[in-house]
Amino acid sequence: MFNKTSQYWIKLLLTFFAISIASASLYYTNDLVKKLGQREQKLIDLYAKGLQSAAQAENVGDLSFLFQEIIQANSSVPVILADENGMPLSYRNVDIPKEATPNEELVLLQAEMKIMAETYSPVEMEYIPGLKNYIYYRNSDLLTQLKYYPYIQLTVFFIFILLGYMVLNNSRNAEQNRVWVGMSKETAHQLATPISSLMAWIEIFKSDPHFSQPEAIEEINKDIKRLETITSRFSNIGSEPILKQENVIKTIENSLEYLKLRISGKVIFTFYNHFNIENAHFNINKDLFDWALENIIKNAVDAMSGIGNITVTLFDFEKNKLAIDISDTGKGMTKQQIKNVFDAGFTTKTRGWGLGLTLTKRIVQQYHNGKVFVKNSEINKGTTFRIILDYEI
Repeated sequence: MFNKTSQYWIKLLLTFFAISIASASLYYTNDLVKKLGQREQKLIDLYAKGLQSAAQAENVGDLSFLFQEIIQANSSVPVILADENGMPLSYRNVDIPKEATPNEELVLLQAEMKIMAETYSPVEMEYIPGLKNYIYYRNSDLLTQLKYYPYIQLTVFFIFILLGYMVLNNSRNAEQNRVWVGMSKETAHQLATPISSLMAWIEIFKSDPHFSQPEAIEEINKDIKRLETITSRFSNIGSEPILKQENVIKTIENSLEYLKLRISGKVIFTFYNHFNIENAHFNINKDLFDWALENIIKNAVDAMSGIGNITVTLFDFEKNKLAIDISDTGKGMTKQQIKNVFDAGFTTKTRGWGLGLTLTKRIVQQYHNGKVFVKNSEINKGTTFRIILDYEI
């Protein structure tokens, strides 16, 4: 399996090859188009010289007839022969409807001459001294198509690459999801056995008349409930969680109260509730949402090395949206760390799996259709995470 550095260099290498292929294709095609354009331009110059030579040799005659004789070999380049007043005398390879009247034909030819003049300067000829004629022309349809062909080809090429990347990415995500599900279910299964055993031992202690420490039983019961909560978390994340209408404010308050007793006394918690919509209904999975908050707060405590302030603020963000800001006074993060903070395996600690915030993102975004992101972070000043949840009234 490739690590992030290897994946980065592989993507960079593939991007380099893709750009090289695209550049080579564009260069070759543009060079070919340029050469063909020069060839067509020389062909028109040759026609002009041929017409002029023929006219000088005959000195008189039907110029249209001479034009048709010389131009007959041209089967692709659109050309129009016009007099010095801009009146078309003859044309070839210009699309004019067969049913067009003489006046309509004149209008269409003059419009085409205007387009041709914007592309190439007309070639001037002088059949009879003092009498000038002009050949108007533009690129052949084949040359025009060839000019745009590489762009169409590269667009199709990059679309296929994008589709391939999306398929591979979805496949990888599906594989990761299967790993998450399998690991979570197995963890929940493994925890169930010792929890049952501990509960049995508590019953034995309660029934023992010589056991004189009931407060120990109470504390063990708390830890068992905690283990049951953890088991429920892994069980829920290993399958489609059930969402229920819960009091989110109360859930957050209870989570903070629980963590206060189990985190360094040098960490000061402050809770601000500016959300006062009493009839707001939130569909959440209490165990998983509590886990998401816990992961962010524990990371904040680690960022402060167990000393500092954590502030949790609730407020009405947008229409039917609740925002939860969790701020710390820790060491902050760089832009690169902010970019990778939710990636599986990413951690700035010497110990840890780097899965806490990955789980948080999965819980908030995938299971609760919410958002979680780093609102802001400054080195040596702290970080603020923001969670956004929808609610109904």
